[in-house]
Amino acid sequence: MTPTDGASAVPVRIYLMELQDRICAALEAEEPRAVFSLQEFRDDSGSLSQPRVMSDGEKIEKAAVNFSNSIGSQLPAAASERRPKLAGRAFEAVSLSLIIHPRNPYAPTTHMNIRFFVATQPDAEPVWWFGGGFDLTPYYGFEQDCVEWHRTARDACAEFGEGLYERLKKNCDDYFYLPHRAEARGIGGLFFDDFSLEDFEQSFEFLRSVGDHFLMGYLPLLRRRVETPFGDHERAFQKQRRGRYVEFNLLYDRGTRYGLQSGRRIESVLASLPPEVSWSYEFEPEPGSPEASLIEDFLRPRDWLDRGA
Repeated sequence: MTPTDGASAVPVRIYLMELQDRICAALEAEEPRAVFSLQEFRDDSGSLSQPRVMSDGEKIEKAAVNFSNSIGSQLPAAASERRPKLAGRAFEAVSLSLIIHPRNPYAPTTHMNIRFFVATQPDAEPVWWFGGGFDLTPYYGFEQDCVEWHRTARDACAEFGEGLYERLKKNCDDYFYLPHRAEARGIGGLFFDDFSLEDFEQSFEFLRSVGDHFLMGYLPLLRRRVETPFGDHERAFQKQRRGRYVEFNLLYDRGTRYGLQSGRRIESVLASLPPEVSWSYEFEPEPGSPEASLIEDFLRPRDWLDRGA
């Protein structure tokens, strides 16, 4: 957190709305039969919600790319519990949150959220911070995909300080973890919160780097795997693993909690959930199978970059 230092939500809002357009256009170019819905919701506070959802595509079963600009008189608990001195302050938040659930089980699910908060109070300096990141949730593990994904994450951080990628990767590994399962949600990426660099301009430049690297990291993986032949067995495992995704979002995800507490439209808050999910009692993959390999070999924190330049 940093004093306002010339910070403003305006340029962040402009960038995130442009990024929403860019990502939606790129995904529609990959999808033969589905397009994003276009909706806009405003309220008396001046808050804006602009959800875009693609459903029942041939390659992309569901995707949500949602922009929001929230303005409120009191910081929600999900935002203030980590910074109690700011409780009760008015706030403005801008964010872009997305999820992509491909139909093919060999293509990974991915998530990104990038956001900016500024908290204000009469007779006190405004306080601002950035947050977000991106992560990957495969259902079948491919070393090449994991290495390339983390190489892109490293590249997004490269110009902003030595050791930044390593720190934000560890944050991601720690955050996207289901303690009740003793299991990671996926193979990670970047995660940051209460984040600032030297000043607002450098911090905003880093946020743009993360946003701009997302498609560079994900589209090659989607294209590589989305045509792989699969059957009922692979589809059933995908649905089973999607259940872990739902558990994390409903039990632990700060963004979901923030959305519920700030009174955002519930359909937008829960748009990240996959369209088809399964829970089987005492499900265990067959030992030695590709399904078991995902859990035993891939869903453990690893230095993926020691496997590729």
